[in-house]
Amino acid sequence: MKSYRKELWFEIPSRRGFVNITPQVEHAVRDSGVREGLVLVNAMHITASVFINDDESGLHADYEKWLEELAPHEPVSQYRHNLTGEDNADAHLKRQVMGREVVVAITAGKLDSGPWEQIFYGEFDGRRRKRALIKVIGQ
Repeated sequence: MKSYRKELWFEIPSRRGFVNITPQVEHAVRDSGVREGLVLVNAMHITASVFINDDESGLHADYEKWLEELAPHEPVSQYRHNLTGEDNADAHLKRQVMGREVVVAITAGKLDSGPWEQIFYGEFDGRRRKRALIKVIGQ
């Protein structure tokens, strides 16, 4: 069995943002030499997410609106976590909803995903350097 590891680094200039990382994941799968296996992609920060969905700007705007309704950033005083001096409790909750990781099958050396599926890094407490892990295993 082969194993391959790669980190992607991000520095999102705003508090929130979504980055399509499908091309980077496809590149890592090619570099791994794995023809049949799995790729795990996970956010390595507790205020960021990795998820799969359509790359459509209206959907991304809907996510922004929906997540802000579920866990509004302000007032920051509404969250006990923020009593520690942080202002990112909402980001922790948004990450919980959007998820930590995705796993995608690799078949014949390529991602085996649906026709509209794309892999995204979701940032909910940006303006600092963060990373995501790509781990490929298989034969």
